[in-house]
Formats: sequence, C-alpha cells, structure tokens
Amino acid sequence: MKIEVKNLTKYFGNFTALENINLDIVEGELLALLGPSGSGKTTLLRMIAGLETVDDTDKGEILFNNIDVAKKDIGDRDIGFVFQHYALFKHMTVFENIAFGLRVKPKKERLSNKEIEEKVTKLLKLIQLDGFASRFPWQLSGGQRQRVALARALAVEPKVLLLDEPFGALDAKVRTDLRRWLKELQEELGITTILVTHDQEEALEVANRIVVINKGKIEQIGTPEEVFHNPSNEFVINFLGNVNLFHAREIENSSALEEPTDNKYLIRPHELEIVSVNDKDAIIQAKVKYIQLAGSFVKVELTYLNDDKRVVLVEMPHYEFNEKNIQKGDIVGIRTRKLRSFEDGAGI
Repeated sequence: MKIEVKNLTKYFGNFTALENINLDIVEGELLALLGPSGSGKTTLLRMIAGLETVDDTDKGEILFNNIDVAKKDIGDRDIGFVFQHYALFKHMTVFENIAFGLRVKPKKERLSNKEIEEKVTKLLKLIQLDGFASRFPWQLSGGQRQRVALARALAVEPKVLLLDEPFGALDAKVRTDLRRWLKELQEELGITTILVTHDQEEALEVANRIVVINKGKIEQIGTPEEVFHNPSNEFVINFLGNVNLFHAREIENSSALEEPTDNKYLIRPHELEIVSVNDKDAIIQAKVKYIQLAGSFVKVELTYLNDDKRVVLVEMPHYEFNEKNIQKGDIVGIRTRKLRSFEDGAGI
C-alpha cells in the first residue's frame, strides 16, 4: 500500500496539532515517526488509521493507493493497529486472541473454522510462539504478549500496519530483541509499516526512513544515516543524541577552533578527542569531572578550565581510554576528530 499525506492540518479547538504535513510513504517500507511527547506524531498516525478524521475545520488529504480516505472510518481503511499496552482479551487464549478478527468478519467474508485454525497456527509459528496456543495472556511475558498483539493485527491481512509505541512498556533487553525481530518480520512480509516512537535508538535501528516531527511540523525526512549524520537543523541534531555546542571560528590551516565568536559548531561526543593540555589543535582546556566505564564506549564529562559551569561530553572506545590513562581530575585538551560547521537548515 502506498500512502500519501498532502497538506494535512489538524486542529483541536484553537490548538494546531499538525500543520501542513506532506509525506509520501513507499509501499513495503518501515517508516518511523520520531519526535518528543506532544510533537504530533501520534495524531498523524491516528489520522492515517482513521481514529481521527479530517473534520470541516481541518484540511488536507490522506491517500491510500491514490484514493482519499481522510474522511473514512477506521473500518474502511484495511489497516492493522498495535498499541503500546497490548489490549489482549484476558479471558481468551492466545489462539482465540489471534483468531478474534477473523471470527468477527461478516459471514460472507469469514473463513471456515479449519481455515482459521490453519492461519492462526501459521501466525503462531511466524511470531515464534507455536506451542503457546492454549495459554492465556497472564501466562506470557510482556514481549510474548506484544507478539500476540502483532499476530492478531496481521491475522486479517491488513495492507498497512500501524504501531504506536509498541515496545514502550517493555524492559531494555526485551525491546532490543523485539526490535530486531520486528525488522526481520517486516522485511519478510513486505507490509507497509508505520512506527511511532520517541526512542531515537529504536527509530535508527529498525526504520528504512525516519520522519522527525516537532510541534506539529516535519523537521526532516531521511534514512537513519541521513538524519543522524546530516541533520537539517538544530532541533534534529539535539534530539538525535548528545551534542556539544561551541561558539567559535575555525583557525586557518588548522582543524582547531578559537572561542568565542558568534559562529556555531555542534559536535557530537564521539567526534571529540581528549589530548594533551598543550596540544596546538585543542579547542579548549578542560578538567575531567566524571568517567562512565559501563557500556560500549567510555563516556567522559569535562568542564571548561576557565568556566566550570560549561560541560563537554566526550565518548571514546575502551582501548583508547586505557591507552591514554585518563583519570578524574586530569587537566586536558579537547580537539575535534572531524570539524563541521552548522547552520540552521544546512546540516553539519
């Protein structure tokens, strides 16, 4: 299913939830709507689903394969919807939860009991829960319940799958496993999928493309690599991970910066390097305040030597940290591994 959103604006009273949204969703892709709470991403998803419609005060079109469905109800859009909190029927087994959408179809469209059994059995295998058919939701883990909710949405063979923060209630390890599983499943099925999330790591890991939304407007659309490495404005770079801000100018024939000026440089922690305090290319001199060793990278927090209220974050591999023998309280220099200027709308 190809989806097009054209000039979509949504009002709730005097509040503008979405403003002039234009978006093309390619058939078969997994698109992530990423943004902070209140950004409008869930409102956009609900409008695509039909849970919110284009009222007389609103404007815009939502096209499914070139047909405008903006004023149609959810039942007329052929979509599957998975919420954050599963919404499974507690009194039904896993099998009956998955079969529910098939059993309530109009009689002319309804499959036979044998066909329903075959389809549910196939879905249980697909979500790696074959053998769990007779269990009840309370007998499953959170990750397993979310898989059942996904299978229930897929049972009716929707043309579009909509996921609203589907892993938000799960712990970190389960979220990581389910993200990997979802990406593989979506690629296997080839179903057009839209994922709403505020989790930057989740969007970067699973999506083919990311739509960054803020205050009802689209800030940037691109692949995970594009939005992370070439953010279109200051909001995007700040939202997609930690960043250091320097007001400086570039020194001619050098990779160093000289502070302070009005020129703005936004540099991610892994693009900075801790060097000798006397290094000629050092941006600033700083004092090591805090070291976090847990994790894939060592995270070092430093403060300016001449202003201890200004903080700089640096990330480095463990082997580099060990080689440099960095200690809390050390006076060091900070230089850039890669120098890129930043201007609103121009990327970095």
